[in-house]
Amino acid sequence: MNENLTVLAIILGIVHSGIRLATPYLYAAIGETFAQRSGVLNLGVEGVMLMGAFFGFFTVFQTGNPWLGLVAAAIIGLLMGLLMSVVSITFQAEQGISGIGLYMFGLGASSLLFKTMLGTVAGVDGFSELKFCFGGSFCLTDIPVLGDIFFSHSIMTYGAFALVPVSWWALNKTTWGLKIRAVGQNPEAVDSLGVSVTAVRYAAVSLGSALAGIGGASLSISLLGIFQENMTNGMGFIAVALVYFGSWRPKGVLLGALLFSAVNALQLWVQVLGLNIPSDVAVMLPYLLTIIALALPFRRSLQPAALTKPFARGEN
Repeated sequence: MNENLTVLAIILGIVHSGIRLATPYLYAAIGETFAQRSGVLNLGVEGVMLMGAFFGFFTVFQTGNPWLGLVAAAIIGLLMGLLMSVVSITFQAEQGISGIGLYMFGLGASSLLFKTMLGTVAGVDGFSELKFCFGGSFCLTDIPVLGDIFFSHSIMTYGAFALVPVSWWALNKTTWGLKIRAVGQNPEAVDSLGVSVTAVRYAAVSLGSALAGIGGASLSISLLGIFQENMTNGMGFIAVALVYFGSWRPKGVLLGALLFSAVNALQLWVQVLGLNIPSDVAVMLPYLLTIIALALPFRRSLQPAALTKPFARGEN
């Protein structure tokens, strides 16, 4: 009986941790979905997340207001998205190279700002777990099993999951979403109808980067409550991979984020429990899963036809 309870506790712990850990991936990957559906590959998501994490944290550190930190993270993400747009859309630089440049800029700038403006790792009181209590006597967290899994997260985690149906609706049920999908498939046809391909791509990339900035802030002012150099540790690149894994659809991105974060939570539990598995192997598991998922050939056939392809009026 005790062994069964222990196994159940571990499973519940993995599920709960998996939901929490999916938060930054969802913000960044859903944002990147908008960008890629418009035809722009932004490999700088990692750098954007780092800048969002720093500015979100620093704002909360100075003001004590996590909402202001969230706004600051979104703004810096938006500005970096505009920078990416200028280089990749207006100047038509190779998107992979410009994205790596944006990542390096974010990595270096966040490290420099941390050293000059903070100097040491500190903590802040950011977004805490919500308490769904009624009448002061009953809380949803008191529900056996389900309470801890679904009703003990911060508002940023719930916001990340709410973003999935909202983004699906925006992409599939709005005129703007139709323009994004059309620009990603056939920008020449869209241009012939009088729609600005440049404006649509600018908006999609900027929105995606703003969400990536929020994803970074979800780490520093919600999940961890600290900022340290390179704290995203590859999350931005995983978010890009999740877009491919999810076949450029919000629902697929959600499934991929949950799968990856669950495996990530599993490797953390493996280390905590001290199981007879080398720690390096445990850490490698989620990344190995990502490589396997990206190797599936059918997903590549679903990508937007104009992805990574620059567009200039009058060339075709």
